[in-house]
Amino acid sequence: MNFEETYQAYFHDVYLYTKSLVADKDIAEEITQETFFKALKSFHQFDGKKDVRAWLFTIAKNTYFTQYKKQQREINIEENSAQKDVQLVDYLMNEERALMIHRFLHAMKEPYKEVFSLRTFGELSFEAIGHLFGKSDGWARVTYYRAKKKITAYMEAKQDEGY
Repeated sequence: MNFEETYQAYFHDVYLYTKSLVADKDIAEEITQETFFKALKSFHQFDGKKDVRAWLFTIAKNTYFTQYKKQQREINIEENSAQKDVQLVDYLMNEERALMIHRFLHAMKEPYKEVFSLRTFGELSFEAIGHLFGKSDGWARVTYYRAKKKITAYMEAKQDEGY
């Protein structure tokens, strides 16, 4: 598969993954573009032993963290502005509930947050997630279900509070 085919095949998946990491659609697009720019520069080094999508998600994740660190230095004044533009998942009907889930997800500790995002938004297999972390697919499966359980418990508690 050449780079153009890779771009066509995986752009949307990488965009959805970056959108799960950031609340702002424009920033997600910027990170996605930067991801493919970095992938293009190092595509000749890609040996094909890894899953292409997992490789691209790793680049996207690293790009996000680099940009996030940069933003933290610049955004002391605008800390909450990104949260105002939250769009979690299209299938969630209630925006308020989606915002609560999004905030909770981003407040979760690693690796729960990332494993849940990779599985839910990136649609990676447990095997690919385990490979990204250097762990087994069983570890990825357990971590995902623990994250899912935390989110479910949080939403049930919020529902009991009347949300």
